[in-house]
Amino acid sequence: MRNRQSGASRMICLFPASTVLFSKVFKMQTPPNSDFSDPAQTIFRITLLGAVFNAVLVVLKFAAGIWGSSSVLIADAVHSLSDFVTDAAVIVGARYWERPADQEHPYGHAKLETIVTLFIGAILCLVGLQLISGAVSTLYEMTSDPEHGYSVPGIFALGAALISIAVKEFLYRITARAGRKVRSSAVVANAWHHRSDALSSIPAAAAVGCCLLWGEAYAFLDPAATIVVGGMIFYAAWLIMYPTFGTLMDAGASRETVQKISELVQKIPGAENPHRIRTRNMGHGFDVDLHVWVRGDATVTESHEMAHQIEKLLKESEDLAVLDVIIHIEPIRSQVSENAG
Repeated sequence: MRNRQSGASRMICLFPASTVLFSKVFKMQTPPNSDFSDPAQTIFRITLLGAVFNAVLVVLKFAAGIWGSSSVLIADAVHSLSDFVTDAAVIVGARYWERPADQEHPYGHAKLETIVTLFIGAILCLVGLQLISGAVSTLYEMTSDPEHGYSVPGIFALGAALISIAVKEFLYRITARAGRKVRSSAVVANAWHHRSDALSSIPAAAAVGCCLLWGEAYAFLDPAATIVVGGMIFYAAWLIMYPTFGTLMDAGASRETVQKISELVQKIPGAENPHRIRTRNMGHGFDVDLHVWVRGDATVTESHEMAHQIEKLLKESEDLAVLDVIIHIEPIRSQVSENAG
């Protein structure tokens, strides 16, 4: 008993210091001159950082859950373990989806990123269902045998949950920013995995805190909070998985994006009536093909140069994330008829 109290005392002493540290870290911003020019290296560094933190949190939560008699914290540890698995998937997958197109994959390897994103969502979904199933079983046992005594979570469990919230929110912020910069859906999905872990630790901390304050009579809050955690994880999994279905089915861009493409094309002198604009989601961007009218007496060289200008303009637009452009040139028919006459 004395060892448990001394461990709890150390946790009480350490927690305020760690909270102050991470509150300062939250205010940190990546320097303006940060290098995001190499997407593969950026993905590797940010995901490896997350993997290291997740490994530490898995050990901390499992130890706190077992030692502190908290099923919800053990459930949270399983969630962090799934984070570690998806970190590994992103690190391995990024080595392949960033490769340039080759003879066997003339359109590149970007769809692999979508598959990794789907894998992350599927792992989260399974974790959420497993946690809900286990918690429902525990609650059933409690209601079936109300005279049976149940352990009340310890202060160590509360400290571990609060530290997890701080660390995972920090990981979400830096990972999401990196994912947006390199336009990687898998990295952004992994960032939301971090945040779902942070959010799932909130009911865990609340349940443990209530049990500590009010005793064994409220021990049911521990598995009840586990059900809430599982539901939150399952919802996060759906938000991650849903967009991947459209990408794998070659869904096109939104109407607003297509309209933006049309407006940009018409900024090129001589390019008229862009039509039959088709887009295909490739994971971290779109392929575009379109038809455009040019003067009936325009030479092949002039039309070719105009097509290059359109392609350059679309690819350089930061709002569109265009990866490749195919342009079909059509002469304005009325001008062709006039010249022929």
